[in-house]
Order: sequence, then C-alpha cells, then structure tokens
Amino acid sequence: MFDTTLTFLRTAILAFAAWVVWKIAHRFLVKSPLDNIPGPKSTSILTGNLSQMFDRHGWDFHREIGEKYGPIVKHNGILGQRVLYVFDPKAMHSIVIKDQYTFQPAKFFTESLRIGFGPGLLSVYGETHRRQRKMLNPVFSINHMRHMTPVFYAIAHKLRDAIALQVEGTAKDLDMLRWIGRTALELIGQGGLGYSFDSLTEDKPNAFGDALKNFLPTVFQVQLLRYHFHYFTKLGPASFRRRLVEIIPHPLIQKIKDIVDTMQLHSTKIFDGKKQALKAGDEAVVEQISQGKDVMSVLMKANMEASKEDKLPEEELLAQVTTLVFAATDTTTSALYPPISFVFRQAFEDGILPLSRPIHVVDGRPISEISVPKGTFIAVGVLASNRNEDIWGKDVLEWKPERWLSPLPEEVTAARIPGVYSNLMTFFGGGRACIGFKFSQLEMKVVLSTLLQSFKFSPADCAKNITWNLAGVKYPTIGKVDNHPSLPIKMELISPSP
Repeated sequence: MFDTTLTFLRTAILAFAAWVVWKIAHRFLVKSPLDNIPGPKSTSILTGNLSQMFDRHGWDFHREIGEKYGPIVKHNGILGQRVLYVFDPKAMHSIVIKDQYTFQPAKFFTESLRIGFGPGLLSVYGETHRRQRKMLNPVFSINHMRHMTPVFYAIAHKLRDAIALQVEGTAKDLDMLRWIGRTALELIGQGGLGYSFDSLTEDKPNAFGDALKNFLPTVFQVQLLRYHFHYFTKLGPASFRRRLVEIIPHPLIQKIKDIVDTMQLHSTKIFDGKKQALKAGDEAVVEQISQGKDVMSVLMKANMEASKEDKLPEEELLAQVTTLVFAATDTTTSALYPPISFVFRQAFEDGILPLSRPIHVVDGRPISEISVPKGTFIAVGVLASNRNEDIWGKDVLEWKPERWLSPLPEEVTAARIPGVYSNLMTFFGGGRACIGFKFSQLEMKVVLSTLLQSFKFSPADCAKNITWNLAGVKYPTIGKVDNHPSLPIKMELISPSP
C-alpha cells in the first residue's frame, strides 16, 4: 500500500509539473485584455507583485498603488498570472451584488477553509450556501441579538474585574490585544456555541482556542501552496488524501494537520453535547451555558423543524461550529481598523466590470468598462475603499466620528458603496456579506462601554514602537522585527468595579 501511494504521488507530481509548465507558457505567450490596465511592474517571475501585496510592512505599497494608478490596478500574480486590484464603487457593486455569481470567492480560499473546517458557510457555493445562509439569518437578527446582550455584559464584567485586579493601586501597561482576544473568543464561545473557552480569571490553556488562533498564521506561512489546495481535494477519497498528508515530511504541513485534527475533535464534542441536550428536551437545553439561546443551539433546533428542502445535513451543521468561532475571534480583536484589507474573488466565467468614471489605459485610450477573463483573481480593496479620498475627502485619515452624525457628503451617497454597514466595506456586502456583523457590533459596543466607565486608557511606554502589520487579519506588534501580536496600553482604574 505504501509503495502504491508513493508511485501515485510521483505520477501526480509529474503531471502537475507538466500542467504548470503549460499554464506558464500560455500566460506569457497569449495576450489578455487585462494587459492594457495600468499597474506596477512585476518584481519576481515567481510571485509577481504578491510579495509586496502580502508584505506585513507593505502599507506604502498599498497606498501608492491607489494614488498612482487609481481604483483599478493590474497586479502580477504567481508565474505571470494577472490579478486585478479593485476599489471603484461601481465595479465593486458588480462584483459584490449585481454579478456575484460570476465573481465568487476564490477556490484556493474556500478549499483551504473546507479542509480546515468542513463545508461551513465560508467554504461552500451556490444552493448549499443559500440554504446555510437562510438557516443562519434569523439567528443573527436584531431580535435574537437582544437575547445575547445579558451574556455579553456578563463576560464584559468579568473582563473589567480581571483588568481591575491587574492595575489596582497603580496604572500599568497591559497587553490589551491579548485581553480582548481572550474576551472575543469567550463571547463567540458562549454566544455562538454555548461553550466556555476562558473564565478570564486565570491563564488556563485551551486546546481548541489555541488551535483556532494558530490556524490562520500557520496557513499563511504556506501561502503559495494554499493557492493550489483546490487541486489536492480532487486526489481520490478523503482517506487517501489523509494518507498523503501524513507522509509529507514538512513541519508546517504536519502542524496544520494537527491543528485541523484538534479543531475537528473539539467541534465534534461540542456538537454531540448539543445534540444530546436537544434530544433530552427543553430542561436539559436550559441547563447549558447561554441557556440554549446561543447560535448553534437555536440553529440546530430550527434545523430539526425545517422543511426537507431547507434542512442542513449533519456534516454542514458540524462545520458551522469551527467556522463561527474562527470568523468571529481575530476579526473582532483587531477591529480598531477594518481588520481585513482586501478580499479575494475569482471570475468563474468571463465578465464585465463597469467603472464609475473612465480610466486611461496603457495605450492612452479612455475606457468605462473592463473585460475580465474567466479565472482572473480580483482583490476587492476593503481598506482602500474605506479611505478613498475621492469619496470621503482629503481628511479621510482623520478620526472624525462626526462624519456619521450629520448628513453625509453627496460624494458618499452618490458612490453607492455596496457594503452592508454605514457606506463602508468593512463587513463586505451582497450575499457574501459578514452574516454576524450585528453580533460583532454588539459585542464591541458592550465591551467598550463597560471598560470606558472604569478605566482611563493612555499610550503605553512603548507606544512609539507599536507597528501594525498587514495580514489576512491585521495585527499589531512591538517593533517591526518581532512577529508576536501585542498591543500594550496603559490602563488606570478610575472607579471601583461594582
């Protein structure tokens, strides 16, 4: 069996290598309509501009491409691949809403999440995505969020008390990223799963929580391999692919395997516990954390009562456990800016992107729409849209909450940004908008309102050295060399906790 597996692996590698050579030759020899779109020169035959795009200190690159080339830019991807970087409002509306089934989440993204989490909301397409979204929408409604408020306040009060113990008698620099990260995990744990990850009173390791936090940073270390995950899923049955992974002598691959195994083990344990409680009746459900009002309990109960055509199979229900926690932890923790700088989409068929205003292409002609060939990767510029000077004005980078306390400028309303919240792309838009954005807003408001009543926040002694890093979800560090996420803030108790 082992020799057969090795033979198949060698054959697969040779076939893949031949396909790659053909693909590269095709890209360099055949012209594309995207070649006429202005953009920066490639810095590498292998990675194009992606090393600049994903550089953790690449803020200047992202700012300059918008200033120099405007809201539609052509990047160079892996081995000559063309990548569009888009933050033109009309083009975004086409990608996100009007033609959302043409421009769908990139396969490399969905398949890497499917491998890690199973067929959850972030890793499925078409009718399966529609059914899951339909089942989950009521659970994230404003009406249901009212039931979550007491749970959120109870957790926020635990956080307040824990911090008060740390700074009692004197102001102290605390790593608030770590404290808020623990809190965000507990908020989605209790509110989403009816499960407690962290009491917030002691440093106690949690294998499930640690695996969730380590998944994305570990996967990003094999980013080039991640672009081809969707080919791996076609190599025979799951048992065979599992065997292949086990014999690959790469430490990061083995680490990802162990992380996925840990997440699957704990997700199954939580899911099975909820199934047993639901079978036992309402009394057993009420005895659980969150008293059966958490997202998964409500979802599973609704699924039991759903019609045959809307009912989700158990595999998809189980996948929501890890998906919900993963999607709600680091994003909320880092939400001092939009935590995500751009979102990848891929053209699943040939498409057309209309533009808000004409742009001049490389040959000097003005164009008002762009032909996008099937297979093209598109990076939707979330951060670039949110700070677009043409829409928000020259003072776009100033902290001015009053922007939303008076009538918005005509430029903002006329742009028709397709985001679901406040003319921003922070929570994206369309059928793939963040389903939990109300959940996220509520927990941030509860935590901030609780802490601001009890503490004075001041810059830490090392504040000048704090650096924000670009990543799938942005994160701060102390200095540009250290890669350990940290955000010290000087905390001072201003009123005794009740």
